[in-house]
Amino acid sequence: MNRDQVTELLLQSLEHERGGVHVYETALKCVNNHELKKEFEKYLNQTRNHGRILLDICAKLKIDPEQDSAGRSIVRSMGLALVHAMQSALKAGEPEAAQIVACECVVLAETKDHLDWELISKCAEHATGDYKHILEGPAAEVEDEEDEHLYHAKGWCRELWLQSLGMKAMLPPPEERQHVKTAIGAARAQQASEKHS
Repeated sequence: MNRDQVTELLLQSLEHERGGVHVYETALKCVNNHELKKEFEKYLNQTRNHGRILLDICAKLKIDPEQDSAGRSIVRSMGLALVHAMQSALKAGEPEAAQIVACECVVLAETKDHLDWELISKCAEHATGDYKHILEGPAAEVEDEEDEHLYHAKGWCRELWLQSLGMKAMLPPPEERQHVKTAIGAARAQQASEKHS
């Protein structure tokens, strides 16, 4: 395993979790659906915890958590772009549209987050010694939460779009109702939504 690239992955992941806090804080300003607001508040708290977990991993692996890289700067810029998009949607003064933009931004952020933790899990599988021990537990803990964040956010986004298009929508979405945490579960939930509409 290329340890320099593992360090880069961990630093980009930390940067993304930090940006994710700002994404969720901004998304919460855009959301007017009470159940979605509760969901995003839960994810905001989990995202803060994921950042703390990554700081702990960095400390144990003796990685400077403030070390910068070109990749980390790009991740930071992408997070800021998502926040800016939501702020622009809010300024436009259309609450329903701003809520959809917030969901879309969360889906984009969670897609990267999901990938990061999937890769950290792969690193844990292939690592030996301290690296294996340090990465395994956190990866297992966080990856399930990241699955939920991504699949549920996608469901909310789809259903809010359907509602805005004047079609039948399931709110909360089936992913939420069925507590989906896998790709297979998400596919089944989407099928349930299609049958409903």
